Amino acid sequence: MSKKKPVTFVPFANEADVIGVGDLTLENRLDRITISGDVDLTADVPGLEHARRLHAVLGEIVAALEARELPAQLPPPDVKTIDNPFA
Repeated sequence: MSKKKPVTFVPFANEADVIGVGDLTLENRLDRITISGDVDLTADVPGLEHARRLHAVLGEIVAALEARELPAQLPPPDVKTIDNPFA
């Protein structure tokens, strides 16, 4: 039986990495991690696996934040509106 290769997710390293835990999605950014969706942490083996994965990823995020010099608060993201190319 072969084990799945763990997905590498280095918090705040790029604007591309996305990992999932159940239907929960964690999207990497240079200045933030966006978490959306949901996951059921059920009282069974799959629930334990989801909980362990989520715990590990959140631990990596906390460690990355603790290792940085942090501003008091980030400015809101720069959101740009563009014309609809399909209109």
